[in-house]
Amino acid sequence: MKKYIIYILTLLAGTSCSDFLELQPEHQISDGSFYKNANDFETALIGSYSSLQNLYDANLVYVGELTTDNAEIQWTTPSISEVELDEVNFTPSNGFLNAIWQISFNLVSQSNNILSRIDEVDMGTQIRDQIKGEALFLRAFGYFNLVRTFGPIPIVDVAFRSPGEIAAYDMTRKPEEAVYQMIEADLNQATSLLTNVDGLGKSRASSAAAMTLLGKVYLTQMDYSNAETALKGVVESNAYSLESDYKSLFINGNDELTESIFEIKYMSGNLGVGNGFSSTFTPARFDMDIFPNQMQGSGRILPTPEMAEAYEAGDLRRPASIGDSVKVISGGYEKELYGLKFVDFTTGVQGDGGINFTALRYADVLLMYAEALNQNAKQDEAIVYLNLVRERAGLTGLSGLDQEALALALAQERRVELFLEGHRWFDLVRTGKLLTEMNAYFARNNLNFEVQNYESIMPIPLREIDINPNLGQNTGY
Repeated sequence: MKKYIIYILTLLAGTSCSDFLELQPEHQISDGSFYKNANDFETALIGSYSSLQNLYDANLVYVGELTTDNAEIQWTTPSISEVELDEVNFTPSNGFLNAIWQISFNLVSQSNNILSRIDEVDMGTQIRDQIKGEALFLRAFGYFNLVRTFGPIPIVDVAFRSPGEIAAYDMTRKPEEAVYQMIEADLNQATSLLTNVDGLGKSRASSAAAMTLLGKVYLTQMDYSNAETALKGVVESNAYSLESDYKSLFINGNDELTESIFEIKYMSGNLGVGNGFSSTFTPARFDMDIFPNQMQGSGRILPTPEMAEAYEAGDLRRPASIGDSVKVISGGYEKELYGLKFVDFTTGVQGDGGINFTALRYADVLLMYAEALNQNAKQDEAIVYLNLVRERAGLTGLSGLDQEALALALAQERRVELFLEGHRWFDLVRTGKLLTEMNAYFARNNLNFEVQNYESIMPIPLREIDINPNLGQNTGY
């Protein structure tokens, strides 16, 4: 078939001291016992990064892929929230949207805690700047996912230390422009503070990660001039390059690759820090024999037949991204379309995959940079960077394209290059192609669904509105 929540708002439900203490996040530690030295701030940062595991393991990838012509559910009893995404029929009770709101605002809150306290603690300038830069990056990361998903949202850039401060704060939603201004300021400052910071590893923020995210933020707003400048900085740093083997990006051992700019770490071994892609992206068959212990998949995000046909002949990304058949217990193979990226074929336990998820990688930078150049009427330069990505995929380079034709080629390239990485929905919205692409897809496949213009942003979670009616709801929901 194709087709919790921000803690700072939760606290508005009551102003008594007992309610405030009862509703505080479990990770929040009092000033009396924490935030006393650089190690405490490092520990707080690690906690913030760990929250990204849940953000990507299901929620952002579901929203970025299952809502589009890329993927569909083939599980016989999907949840209501999954069906809503698959049919592009969102409701304010959707569990995936609730989780994105919750995790992202927790990330904002954790970053605010760090930024509001760090200047009060004695530590070296270098480590202070590094911690500030990372916290600013994470706050911007949280807000970017919120604003591009929900549109206008509250802006909170302080850490609350009493119920009275919370009750007095303006929790109304602010225009998208104001949110983006804050994100841009955070990322520009993070870029500066993290310059020359080395040795943290790619699961931590860097100057290049901040510049990459900033370029994506500008591109989302169609500010192509600033997008070009930001992304040019990443390209001309010469710190990253495309992996020669595309498949290596998505299999065991993909740690710290030269193409990776910012990655989410996962570990197998029943440690509670694995990912669920091995189940999510593979068929819901009881007779499948592709994992140890004959673990079955769940069929929750599988390639659509159209996605399987979207690749050009000879594209090396196709066999690295999509499987066409699975081995079964009785012997032989059965035809099935399923995803291969991030699927850990060494695990026999659902939710225990050990392959990292690369949230920001260099191929995305090259394609975004080419898009900005094309929009700035620099087609000859743009096509060079598009062709770098195509040539890695074993395809011949393109030439002689005008601005419109190159924009179409870039959209196609992003679809096949970044399949199953959570980009498709946001790319369709950003380029204004959501309604035309999705409604044409539904019509071709005789599906009685239709995307409306208001659905380009998603509903504010119902529980948040119940707690704070002043939030209001996005039009149409």
